[in-house]
Amino acid sequence: MRFAVTLLTTLGIAAIIGTVLKQNEPYTNYIIQFGQFWFTAFERIGLFDVYHSGWFIAILAFLVLSTSLCVYRNTPLMLREIRAWREHVTESSLRLFSHQAEYRMALPKDEGLRRLQGFLVANGFRFRTIEQSGEVLIAAKAGAYQRLGYTLTHVAIVVICIGGLIDGNLPFKMQEMLGWKKVETRDIAASAVPPQSRLSVSNLSFRGNMTVPEGSRGDVAFLRMRDGYLVQELPFAIALKKFRIEHYPTGQPKSFESDVVILDPARKEPFNATISVNHPLVYKGIAIYQSDFQDGGSSLSFDAWPLAGGQAKPFKVDGRINGTVSLNQTQLTLELDDFRLFNVLDLSPDGKGKPRNVGPSVTFKLRDAQGQAHEYLNYMQPMQLEGRSYLVSGMRATQRENFRYLRLPLDEDGSIEAYMGWRALMSDKAQAPAIAQRLSGRMLQGSAINVAMRGRFEDSVVQLLGLFAQGGFNSVAEFIEKSVPAAEREKAAQTYIKILENIAFEAYAMSREATGKPAPVANATTLAFIRDSLNSASDAFFYGAPFYLQLTSFEHRQASGFQLTRSPGKNLVYSGSVLLVLGIFAMFYVRERRIWLLVKSDTQRLLFAMSGARKSRDFDAEFERYKGRLQQLMEN
Repeated sequence: MRFAVTLLTTLGIAAIIGTVLKQNEPYTNYIIQFGQFWFTAFERIGLFDVYHSGWFIAILAFLVLSTSLCVYRNTPLMLREIRAWREHVTESSLRLFSHQAEYRMALPKDEGLRRLQGFLVANGFRFRTIEQSGEVLIAAKAGAYQRLGYTLTHVAIVVICIGGLIDGNLPFKMQEMLGWKKVETRDIAASAVPPQSRLSVSNLSFRGNMTVPEGSRGDVAFLRMRDGYLVQELPFAIALKKFRIEHYPTGQPKSFESDVVILDPARKEPFNATISVNHPLVYKGIAIYQSDFQDGGSSLSFDAWPLAGGQAKPFKVDGRINGTVSLNQTQLTLELDDFRLFNVLDLSPDGKGKPRNVGPSVTFKLRDAQGQAHEYLNYMQPMQLEGRSYLVSGMRATQRENFRYLRLPLDEDGSIEAYMGWRALMSDKAQAPAIAQRLSGRMLQGSAINVAMRGRFEDSVVQLLGLFAQGGFNSVAEFIEKSVPAAEREKAAQTYIKILENIAFEAYAMSREATGKPAPVANATTLAFIRDSLNSASDAFFYGAPFYLQLTSFEHRQASGFQLTRSPGKNLVYSGSVLLVLGIFAMFYVRERRIWLLVKSDTQRLLFAMSGARKSRDFDAEFERYKGRLQQLMEN
């Protein structure tokens, strides 16, 4: 019994782990979440797929065997005890009961027996009367079916465990042990997966996923298995006609559903159905749930703006989600991963504001010739941050990191062209002397300024501009640390920043003149734009890409995510749960009590004895109540 309780406790803990810890996630997700050491430890004991692990199934099988034997051995005894009246007790044994009393009968025998039988019926007891040797024994019982609770509880455990075994994918485990099946780990098309990694339509139990773009169809599901997957063949195909989604005013999804067509070779005509959240379609024993949605291959167009050098014009890039584009200009490969039409973010400074939809975004990777990649998250629409407009792009080197964001300031027209023109001018070494001359002409005025002084100033401006063009504020800081005494570095840094702001202003004026726009006005708005531009240009050295991809247009195509399950053991688990509830109710809320009333005709005495399966204060109170009532019945 202790061992069985230990096993049941282990199953309970395993069930908690299987509920709290996401099951059958890609192994990379677990490595990111737990680290390599704990990932290895958890993987070895099967915590990432608890319900299909060997030890979990072994416990279920042991419980089925041992509990079935227990039921087989004890059920006949329980049934015999339920049917038994225990009418063969003797007077001496009744007097040994802890709950017994004796009365003098002041009534005729027949009248006394009638009253005693009425008393038993009124209190819910069934009885049997036995007359022998001048004595009458009334054996009564109530709540005898409490003992069925033990049988029902044990049968429930067997039924639930059998349901778990049926859904435990035992056939695949046996085939894998024999080498007939293996998990596929390669990223290949479903049609290219070999038979060793495919499961037939007759597979007893499975839980898989299918993603179907609009206008497409699918006839297989993918089952995540350890570090790979299996392909589950289906007896029908699912075609997605239309995917619909509703949003709250904030932009968060409210509900979504899919209009599908089921194509079954066994049917003459396909049939239409709508699958929505919490309203699955069940066909041929397979439940099809609406689980999620994602991009189904949207077409995207970008302007690729250079972030280095003197080029200010973008080049065009077109691609499709889940596709790749070779960027021959940079020896990089663009991998388009995901497109989201809605993004709900809280942009308040304290993070306690009202979330709102900030529009579409695209997630992609830029991979170099050595196979190294950075991941990017670019938002299409401008964001209002601290009262100013920016285009925002996130970057991270690995999935373990959080995105770090680059803000690209927009001009008064909401365009990025002003910043890109300014950046190109600041990076063009050929334009540095012209910028220096304009700045010296504005800042160095008066008769005391000679040609030599102006020349030295312009050389310093060109040098500072060159430092900034090489590495942003970091290069300027390194120069200050090398050439300025420690006591004067803070003052020198403030001076250099002031000069850089003036250099940036002149470059901005030159870039606007080149595009035919009026000269900028030196006010707080322009100064904020200049400072944002300097910060952005400096941060771009850590961006990891030589260009910024601005999403300009898209043709959205949705894909619906379905979860397909065949779970014949589910009904057994539900049935076992009902039996378990009934068994526990019988054990705890049905009280078995037995009463013996021995009437001795020769002495006109009544011996009353009572026993119960559980001794409690309620039982003691009930005995006292019956004892007093019998006293009244025998006297009147």
